[in-house]
Amino acid sequence: MTDLETRAAPARPGALRRAAPALLGYATVRALGLLVLALWSEARGKSAYTLLTARWDALWYTRVAELGYGYEMRLPNGDVHSNLAFFPLLPWLERLVAAVSPLSYADGGFVVAVLASLVAAWGVFAVADHVYGPRAGVCAVLLWAVLPVGVVQSMAYSESLFTALAAWSLYAVLTGRWVTAGVLAALAGLTRPVGLAVVAAVWAAGIVSFLHERRDRGEEHRSFGGSRGAVVVDGARSGERAAPGGNTPRAPSVEGAPLLPCAPGVGVRRALGLFVAPLGAAGYVLWVGHRTGKGPFGYLDVQAGWRNGFDGGFAFARFTAEKFTSFPSALAGLGLILGAGLLVWLYVLCVRQRQPLPLLVYAGVVTVLALCASSYFGSKPRLLMPAFPLLLPLALPLARLRTPRSALVVGSVAVASAVYGAFWLNGSGPP
Repeated sequence: MTDLETRAAPARPGALRRAAPALLGYATVRALGLLVLALWSEARGKSAYTLLTARWDALWYTRVAELGYGYEMRLPNGDVHSNLAFFPLLPWLERLVAAVSPLSYADGGFVVAVLASLVAAWGVFAVADHVYGPRAGVCAVLLWAVLPVGVVQSMAYSESLFTALAAWSLYAVLTGRWVTAGVLAALAGLTRPVGLAVVAAVWAAGIVSFLHERRDRGEEHRSFGGSRGAVVVDGARSGERAAPGGNTPRAPSVEGAPLLPCAPGVGVRRALGLFVAPLGAAGYVLWVGHRTGKGPFGYLDVQAGWRNGFDGGFAFARFTAEKFTSFPSALAGLGLILGAGLLVWLYVLCVRQRQPLPLLVYAGVVTVLALCASSYFGSKPRLLMPAFPLLLPLALPLARLRTPRSALVVGSVAVASAVYGAFWLNGSGPP
């Protein structure tokens, strides 16, 4: 497994300019998706803007922003859908936008989603660029943009906001900014339940960093203050990046001096970051437990009312098995198996390419929570969308292609994604 230490990478002049190709490509893909959605919706007599801002979860977030918590919907089968299931950061931001502008809460949700998606794309680029270089960073962003459910990135949902916070928290960990990583992890924990994945990544990185520090101090003590070996960073030596193949270091990086584990104040900042990271998710869950009068497990009861829970993948396996009861649906069942196998294969490639530990932990937890939850199956593709490190093994070979060929590949997939997104959102869409 990949060793982890961090290296300092202060913000360089022109950081936005460095990310500009990725952001321009991302904006182009999303604009194409919105254009196809608008044309498709117009042909069906629907409003594309309504589909993006006033359906499914978007309505629940808007209701929280407008009226606060406490709304429930009791279904004929006895299920209770409570808006306490929805974490508060997106509704808070919707309320803020409505307070400082003439926009409605739904408009605010759309504005937040669009801006957050750009920040998320920049974060994905920053992480991929830090590990594999700018070309791989651009390709990773474009792959994230052309996901089949990429249209959700432009909806008044919390996926884009969460991905933005998660990506920049991971980047902060990789560059030794522990307090920033903790604060962003706490905000991610106020956005979605899967904020647990960001907290786990920060804690895993912090624990490994602490163990390395103790090891290095022990070696220094035994050598009576002798020189310390180079710090391992992302599977390479300090000041070097992992190569696109994941095994051979690149030329030394000029992004900043190495952050030595024993540098003054690092331990305090790391401890503070680890302390802050879980406060967002823990605070909201405990508040829900207090409000419902059911203690620390009150939030689980709220989720149970939506028939959401963690069953280790039993519901997903049963759903897949049921597809094999007839021939047409058996093809869908085979597709589900292949899709799950693809996710496992991509994660194995991430490990083999020696991705930094926080990326592996984050992607692993997001994937496990998405596949092993008993939630409605139709939501699983969008629940997997924040697991962007899984795209890095695909971004590397794409980055090795000549620009015209990679542009052709991305362009073709972008068109297919735009058509699928318009079809999907005008049909059943996300739950």
